[in-house]
Amino acid sequence: MRVSKLKAKEPVRIRYKKLANGNQSIYLDIYKDGKRIYEFLKLYIIPERSIFDKESNKNAIDEAKRIKAERTLELLNNPSTLKNKGIGKKVTIFQYIEIIAGRHLEKTNNKRGLYYNLMSLSRHLEQYNGNKTTLADIDKNYILGFIQYLETANSYVTNKSNKKIKITDNTRYKLFNLLKSTINKAVNDDLIDVNPCNKIALSEKPKQIESKREYLTIDEVKKLIETDCKNEMVKSAFIFCCLTGLRWSDIKKIKYDNFKRGSDNKIELAFRQQKTKEMTYLQISNEAFKWVPDQVGNNNNDIVYVLPKNDNANNFIKKWSNKAGISKPITFHCSRHTAATLNLSLGTPIEVVSKLLGHTKISTTQIYAKIVSEAKREAVNKQDGIFE
Repeated sequence: MRVSKLKAKEPVRIRYKKLANGNQSIYLDIYKDGKRIYEFLKLYIIPERSIFDKESNKNAIDEAKRIKAERTLELLNNPSTLKNKGIGKKVTIFQYIEIIAGRHLEKTNNKRGLYYNLMSLSRHLEQYNGNKTTLADIDKNYILGFIQYLETANSYVTNKSNKKIKITDNTRYKLFNLLKSTINKAVNDDLIDVNPCNKIALSEKPKQIESKREYLTIDEVKKLIETDCKNEMVKSAFIFCCLTGLRWSDIKKIKYDNFKRGSDNKIELAFRQQKTKEMTYLQISNEAFKWVPDQVGNNNNDIVYVLPKNDNANNFIKKWSNKAGISKPITFHCSRHTAATLNLSLGTPIEVVSKLLGHTKISTTQIYAKIVSEAKREAVNKQDGIFE
C-alpha cells in the first residue's frame, strides 16, 4: 500500500491503472485517518476479445465492488472514525447500498433477489437526483420527491421492441419499501438518527396492487403428470411442490436426511426455510412422497432434487406445460400457488394452509382464499342457461 496526505471526497473509491501490457490494474483509493491509502487488489481488466474476456472483466469489477463495500463497512464500524472524521455524513446512499448488497452477496453468494433489487434501487435513485446524495441529505422532501419520480419512472427492462415501459404499481411499492428498510439499516449502524420515510403519510406512500397469482387446477396437474418433461427431475420437484407448497429456494436444498418416518408410519419433512430462517415440520402425503426420487445410491446427506438454475427450470416447465395443452404462463413458483389453492379447495382450514406454506401472516394466505372463492363463483355462474 502507498500512502499520501491528500484528502479524498469519499472514504473508498475504485481506481484503475493502465499497465504496459494493455491491461488495467484495479485498486482502491481509501481515505483513512487523514491519509490516502492505495490498496492494490490483484484484479485486472483485460482487452475484450471474446465473451470470456467480457465475463472475466465483469467478475473482476464485481469482486472489486465487494471489497470496496467491505473496506467501507470497516470504516463505518469503527466508532472513532465516525466520531472524529464524520465519515457517516460523507457516505452517499449509493455507497451504503453497495455495503448492504456486499453483505448480502458475501452471505448468500446470490445476485438474485435482494442484491438485484438493491442495484435497481440505486439506479433509480441516481436517475432521480444524481449520485452525490449523502445519507445526511435524505429528508422528508427527498423521499416525497422520490415517490413523485416513481410515478413516471421507466423500467430498466425493455420489451421485445426495445420500447421503454413504465414500472408497475407493485414495483413502486417495492422500491419505496426497500429504500425505507435500507435507511433503517443506516439508523441501526448509527450513521443517521431517524428514518424520514416514517414521516410520510400513508396516503402519500406507493400502494401495493394485488397481482394475479397463476395456479393449476387438479385437472391441469393431472395433465402434467401424464405428459413427459425433458427434465424428469424438474417434473418430480414441480409436482412435489404442487402438493407441499415448498419454495424453489427450499426444494433445491432438501436432503434425504430431512425426511423422517414417524412411529405412525407417516412421513415428515423437517427443514429450515431459506426466506424466514424458521424451522418447518411438514407431514408429507403418500401422494407427494411418490415424487421423491429414490435414494438408492445416495447418502442421507445428498441433495434430493438435483436441479438446473431457476431460469432453465422455468424453460423446461414452459415447454412441458405447452406440450400438455396448458396455455397459462407457468413458472416453478406457480407450484406454490397451486398447493395453496388445492388445499383450500379440498377444505383444509386456512390456518392449517398458512402453516403448511410457512406464511408468517395469515393475511398472505387469505389472498389464496379469495382466489378459491372467485373460482367457485365462476363455476356456479357457468351453470346459468345450460338447460335453456
